[in-house]
Amino acid sequence: MQWLLYFDLFGVFVFALSGGFDGAKYRLDLFGILVLALATSLGGGIMRDAILGAHPPAAFTNETYFFTAIAAGLIAFFFANRVERHMEFVRIADAIGLGAFAAIGAAAAVRHELGWVGVVLMSILTATGGGVLRDLLVREIPMILRADFYASAAIVGGLTYMVLHYEGVPEGYCMAIAAASASVSRFLAMHYNLNLPQARN
Repeated sequence: MQWLLYFDLFGVFVFALSGGFDGAKYRLDLFGILVLALATSLGGGIMRDAILGAHPPAAFTNETYFFTAIAAGLIAFFFANRVERHMEFVRIADAIGLGAFAAIGAAAAVRHELGWVGVVLMSILTATGGGVLRDLLVREIPMILRADFYASAAIVGGLTYMVLHYEGVPEGYCMAIAAASASVSRFLAMHYNLNLPQARN
C-alpha cells in the first residue's frame, strides 16, 4: 500500500536524522555521519525482515529507503554546527522514529500472523534495533538498556496496535494510533523523568 510506504519512509527519515545528529555530536566526518544515519534508520527493519523471512529486506529492494536516509544524514551534516545548541531535536526525532517503527513492526508481525508476543517483539526490534547499532558504533551503552522508558514505549505501541486490530480498526488507523501512543509515552517519560526500577547496589 502506498500510504504504508510513506509511513515507513517517515520513520526512516526521522531515525536517520537522529543517527546523523548523534554523529555530529561526536564530530564525525561526512562518511561517519551517513553510516550512523543508515544504521539507525535501516538496521531495525533489516533485522525484522530477516526474522520474518522477507528476503531480501525492503531496504535492499527499494532504493527510496537508502536515499531517504542519505538525505536526512546530509541535513544533519550541514546543520551540525547548530546541533550542540539544539540537542533536544535529537531526542524529539528519536522519539518520533521510535513510535513510527514500533507501529510498522507491529503491522508487519500481524501480516505474518504472529501472536501477541511476536507482535510486541517485532515492535521492539524494529523500533530499537537501529538505535542499538548506532550506539555500539559510537561506543555508547545502547539506549534500550539505559534510557527512561525506551523499549517500554515500543511495547506500548505494539500492544496498542494489537488491541485496535482485534477490535476491527483499519490498519492505517491502527498504525497511526499505535505510533502516537509509543511516541507520547516516550515524550512523557522524558518530560517527567520516568524510569523503570533499577537494581540496588
